Amino acid sequence: MRRAVRPHWGWATLGIGAGAFWTAARVSVPLMAGIAIDKGILKHDTGTTMKYVGIILLLGVAQAIATGLRRYGAFRMALRVETDMRQQLFAHLQRLHFAFHDQSQTGQLMARANTDIQQVNTVVILFPLTVASSLVLISVVTIILLTSPLLALLALGTLPFLNIAATLFTKRMQPVTLHLQEELAELSSVVEESFSGVRVVKGFGAESIQAAQLDHRADRVLDRSLDAARLRAWFLPLVDLLPTVGLVAILGYGGTLVIHGQIQLGTIVAFNSYILMLIWPLRMAGMLLGQASRSSAAAGRVHEILSTDPAIHEVAGAPKLPPGPGELRFENVTFGYGNVGTPVLDGLDLVLRGGEAVALVGATGSGKSTVARLVPRFYDIDSGTITLDGVDVREVSLANLRKSIGIVFEDTFLFSDSVRENISFADPEADMDTVRDAARLAGADRFIDALPEGYDTVIGEQGFSLSGGQRQRIAIARAVLAQPRVLILDDATSSVDPTKEHEIRAALREVMQDRTTLIIAHRPATIALADRVVLLDHGKVIAEGTHQELLVSSREYRAVLAQAIGSDADDPALDAAALLEVPDGNGNGVGHGVGRANGDRNDDGADGIGAGASGAGDPVGETAS
Repeated sequence: MRRAVRPHWGWATLGIGAGAFWTAARVSVPLMAGIAIDKGILKHDTGTTMKYVGIILLLGVAQAIATGLRRYGAFRMALRVETDMRQQLFAHLQRLHFAFHDQSQTGQLMARANTDIQQVNTVVILFPLTVASSLVLISVVTIILLTSPLLALLALGTLPFLNIAATLFTKRMQPVTLHLQEELAELSSVVEESFSGVRVVKGFGAESIQAAQLDHRADRVLDRSLDAARLRAWFLPLVDLLPTVGLVAILGYGGTLVIHGQIQLGTIVAFNSYILMLIWPLRMAGMLLGQASRSSAAAGRVHEILSTDPAIHEVAGAPKLPPGPGELRFENVTFGYGNVGTPVLDGLDLVLRGGEAVALVGATGSGKSTVARLVPRFYDIDSGTITLDGVDVREVSLANLRKSIGIVFEDTFLFSDSVRENISFADPEADMDTVRDAARLAGADRFIDALPEGYDTVIGEQGFSLSGGQRQRIAIARAVLAQPRVLILDDATSSVDPTKEHEIRAALREVMQDRTTLIIAHRPATIALADRVVLLDHGKVIAEGTHQELLVSSREYRAVLAQAIGSDADDPALDAAALLEVPDGNGNGVGHGVGRANGDRNDDGADGIGAGASGAGDPVGETAS
């Protein structure tokens, strides 16, 4: 927090300086009032009385000006610190590795970026105000000690008791506020998951379950808040009571001194004003103690993230990738996720030649998606090397590496923005012609033009107002606009309705033209887009070749495809499929109706295995019109 405050110390200085000026004016008022009473009112001297009335009025104006400057300086500094901390936290979260985000709840992170930082903001606001209050306290104590040491001791005799109470209050308050911040974060997680997963919640009719979770978390927040309120209700009344006890002592003893002529009336009036003036600084100190405990807990939670070092490091002065065709090599690559003992990839050797399209195929858990995540360094490998155009990906600029790779994920994420802004996400300065070209290549231009406001249509939360196929084509357009050297399609058609998949495949075929492409797929028709197919098993390459070659030569390959369409690896239809022709360049006849031995026809052929030539009329491999 000190690091966040340091750049704005000028505003803190303004607040403290204004506070000092305010203190001087404030503590002068009782003194001037006492003199006015003794030298003006009691002596019936109107001129002297009005003189000090004018002085007190000027002091009031000075107090008002200083108060404005003090509060503006305090709030400006606090708001700037809050903004800087939020930006710093967000930037750090952006830099943190995927493994961190894999294990972190979004709601927890949101709570730290919002409620925790707001708690820090509150104590920063109180800092200049408390400094001014402390100056008042020091000034008042000094003045009353100089005026009458005995009266001062009577007035301040309760302060040791207040100090003991403050120590106990702070000790008990800190764990309560820490638990409160944690419970607020848990509540935020429930809210975030309920809204982001609203389709699942409603789909299972689980509104009452989520409501019960929210009630439980809200009750725990209430319990912790009431614990904190009870502690404040015990401590803050003491802050008001103990100075009042001192005031009673002064009135009793000081009044006797005035009656016996041992002290002037104005002096005792000023004394009483000073004692009343102590109440606000002491209350401010109590507020600061209570808030400091909560802010300390919140700052600790923020620091916990800021002190987490990114696992993906960039070499100092890392160069950009040299020009090249996009040749990608995996050489003896071993990798395992931190919480999994067995390596996901074990000595993987794989080469994608520049401009070549390679499909990675394998059973669930074979390491297909892991390969895709290692290329842009979402994770770093344990051993071996991954090179792009002959350069180790760990030795080049991370930003440049990722700009050279376009990824279309299985779960398409679109931002709550216009279609144009989503497509141009990688290059916000892209002109409209570039955006349209990317949409055309992705086969998205027609349906975008049909939207109410075309490319300016705001598509809403995650793009759920669009169909799965439309969202996927916008995602493809987004990847295309970036002009990547390597394109990665991570099960890009798996969530698309099979009746629409042929539209996505047609777009992919054009996008992949002369571009190094890594296809993660399980649907045979999508696999058939690749120049070469690589079969993975337990993180190793066990077979490779064309789609047709592997159908003939690899029982494991047939088993993977059969699992995808619910058939059997020894199904005669699979062997027959190997005899069919390769799909033509226009995308006709790709894998139609081969997945069942009884010749059942697939509606659009997306889940077939073979590749029937258009119009062939083979009963095993029917073609689609």
